[in-house]
Amino acid sequence: MARYIDEILQPGERVLYSTNAHWIFYFPAIVAWVVALGLFVASRRFDIYSVEMLCLFGSGLAALAALFWTVKGWFHRLTTETDVTNLRVVHKIGFIKRRTFEMALDKVESVDVNQTILGRILNYGDVTINGVGEGRETIRTIASPLAFRSSITTR
Repeated sequence: MARYIDEILQPGERVLYSTNAHWIFYFPAIVAWVVALGLFVASRRFDIYSVEMLCLFGSGLAALAALFWTVKGWFHRLTTETDVTNLRVVHKIGFIKRRTFEMALDKVESVDVNQTILGRILNYGDVTINGVGEGRETIRTIASPLAFRSSITTR
């Protein structure tokens, strides 16, 4: 699958910075995989058949949920692109239902970064781009938001 930015570059335009959704989107899947593994191990520790089967059933359900959240997180990261070129900021979400946001760099008034404590530790956050006459756009949970902001504001 070709990158969206490669399809829309104008003559003379070049990509300066690219980022993506942060891996934190996999967190629910990681928790579910740990629960599935824990229940599976617990099922081997019980001699009571009904408790063993209950643990195995719970492990299977948790594994199904983990698989769903893994695929969902992977697909979200695969179909989300955030780029800064020498002319504009481009953000694309989606595959079949696509939502794009583009703003010329000379129309960017300010760039705000919002990070939680966990976001600071793991280097992710939300970036809000305020444009002159073009409104406001928030890009949620991207990796390296400070580097992204610097790529927009440093010219």
